[in-house]
Amino acid sequence: MSGFEYFSIAALLIVFGLCLSLLLCQGITGVPPLSSRSVEAADVVALLKEAGLAEHAIVYELGSGWGALVIALARAFPTARIRGIEISPLPYWIARLRTRNLPNVSLRRGNFYDCDLTDAAGVTCYLMIQPMPKLAGFLDRMLAPGTPVVSLSFRFRDRVVAASRDTAGPLGAAALYVWPARRADAPAD
Repeated sequence: MSGFEYFSIAALLIVFGLCLSLLLCQGITGVPPLSSRSVEAADVVALLKEAGLAEHAIVYELGSGWGALVIALARAFPTARIRGIEISPLPYWIARLRTRNLPNVSLRRGNFYDCDLTDAAGVTCYLMIQPMPKLAGFLDRMLAPGTPVVSLSFRFRDRVVAASRDTAGPLGAAALYVWPARRADAPAD
């Protein structure tokens, strides 16, 4: 075999491995790596601003995917510390590459359920329906009262929404919760 053939085989194996890693991570989490559109990211930013996010806040993006929302948050809140967490290797490395010139961004590869979010002043996520109930319980244990949580597209079905933005359409709607978000079946205070 020639050098070109070895190179071609190696390139195909790398591409196959990367695609397999995406499928495996989606199988484990139930969530494909999603990328938010600019209008969706603008809705998330607007809701965090509406919630009064402090200038020097720590904001977590759970399941940061390819980095689009992390980048929008970093630009909208330049003095905040934006911390993205992504389990899937390929989107994580792409996001690292995309955010390399943003000094207020730090990315971590791993499962956000293994992270300590007690210092969070805000949380965002763009996940799917399946992990939302487990995530709600996790946030109940982690977040200080009054922490704004913005979910893009997939809502916490058993929690009361404090505000929402639907400019991106029904699939791109963003919902703000003030944690601990009151359960929908609980009496109002």
